[in-house]
Amino acid sequence: MNQPTTHPKRQAIAADLRQAQQNGELEVYYQPQVDLGTGLLIGAEALLRWNHPEKGQLTPDQFLSIAEESGLIVDIGEWVLHNACRTAVDWNQDRRRVLTIAVNLSPHQFAPNDLLASVCRTLQITGCEAEWLTLEVTEALLQHDNGAACETLEQLRDLGVSIAIDDFGKGASLLSPLKHLPVDSLKIDRFFIRNMKRDSESTELVKAIISLGRSLNMSLMAEGVEDPSQEEMLQRYGCHSAQGYLYGRPMAKKTFEQLLFDTGAAL
Repeated sequence: MNQPTTHPKRQAIAADLRQAQQNGELEVYYQPQVDLGTGLLIGAEALLRWNHPEKGQLTPDQFLSIAEESGLIVDIGEWVLHNACRTAVDWNQDRRRVLTIAVNLSPHQFAPNDLLASVCRTLQITGCEAEWLTLEVTEALLQHDNGAACETLEQLRDLGVSIAIDDFGKGASLLSPLKHLPVDSLKIDRFFIRNMKRDSESTELVKAIISLGRSLNMSLMAEGVEDPSQEEMLQRYGCHSAQGYLYGRPMAKKTFEQLLFDTGAAL
């Protein structure tokens, strides 16, 4: 269980994080996403990194809960969204095949802040097309929503933004109401992908999620794909796309752009 932000160590991290925003220590990394049918690079997930001056590079699991408890997540989330949209514009100039960028949303970004206005403003300022952006939410947000978050997501979809459920299957999945939710795609939790070869239950769950998603005309992406055997199984079961170390670790923008050039995906 998370300790409250009033704990001295967590207070110190929150203070450092507040300074990190001002000092330019935050950076957006990008993890490749691949179409399993063609093998083509189709986009990336935007992932936050903190280049701490003393502790080195920190990943979100080391500070995100503190950002949420302290309220810093709202400004940080908007900063990540802005940077991801600017990157989408850079990458999609003069391209024949569009690259999409996925951005994770925290439940704290929905209230009391106007997420819809924030996204609209960011798209307008950066010149990013709504179709280049995917916003990822958790099952927990939709399970405990009183309708406000779903209404916002529906409005975002009306703009042309895609909505994905991240880590699908991790919690008590929303199987029954899924078809009524404003969702375009499901990202299958990495736990099931990792255990497919040695655990028949995980394999059957992956197959069931893929079957469910396809029956609802949803796009399906597998997370945490690390070896070719997992990729082969996912292709056989009908999964549309994947991300994971098999295709690349999260990387800096310039490194990702070199990957685009090296793979011929920069066209």
